[in-house]
Amino acid sequence: MATLTGKTAVVTGSTSGIGLAYARALAGAGANLVINGMGDPDDIERERAGLERDFGVTVVYSPADMLKAAEIAEMVALGERTFGAVDILINNAGIQFVSPVEDFPIEKWDAIIAINLSSAFHGIRAVVPGMKKRGWGRIINTASAHSLVASPFKSAYVAAKHGIAGLTKSVALELATFGVTCNCISPGYVWTPLVERQIPDTMKARNLSKEQVINDVLLHAQPTKQFVTVDQVASLALFLCSDAASQITGANLSMDGGWTAA
Repeated sequence: MATLTGKTAVVTGSTSGIGLAYARALAGAGANLVINGMGDPDDIERERAGLERDFGVTVVYSPADMLKAAEIAEMVALGERTFGAVDILINNAGIQFVSPVEDFPIEKWDAIIAINLSSAFHGIRAVVPGMKKRGWGRIINTASAHSLVASPFKSAYVAAKHGIAGLTKSVALELATFGVTCNCISPGYVWTPLVERQIPDTMKARNLSKEQVINDVLLHAQPTKQFVTVDQVASLALFLCSDAASQITGANLSMDGGWTAA
């Protein structure tokens, strides 16, 4: 298990779901944190304070808008000012929209590319100088099974996630001699509150049982017929931060119950 005492991590989209699991895993290993994301301010403060209380680390919140390059750079600068360095960056912020390509709203395309892909570039651009100077760093991008395969009606999301995979490879090659690794994790369907809340509506819309929705709709593409958990994704990220993973760079690591094996 990675020991990250004295390290600082910035995790985008970390006020809920996979991002919050990343934050908890890193805090559990001793890392101080800059968390970021949307939500009710009271809920965000409760999570921030809870991380400090549960793990004895220091946690600050950045309200950076992932649509705005300057705010992303300021989020990294906040980590550097507060803790002296940003050693780990996890790009996790993301949104989704589903539509036939000919009807896909242009503003939705632009937002998905900006938040799911360009924000990762802006964050990486901001952290790399410090990581290179110190000779150590870990950059982890949350991709998706859709970084490797496509689904209909998700043109922007699939394009962005394929882009994340390519960005990961290029950055890894640039940083290979500086002690900095860059990898992406590609989960399949992950059990989150967002997914859970979709089940009743899908049951009603398709006249299916809960079990049918889970197995025949949500998990249709995953041969294990099991959801990935947020803790499993976070555990892989934590391993990538360890010294044992220092020679893993430029990798796209699937965690999708066999979805992309076919």
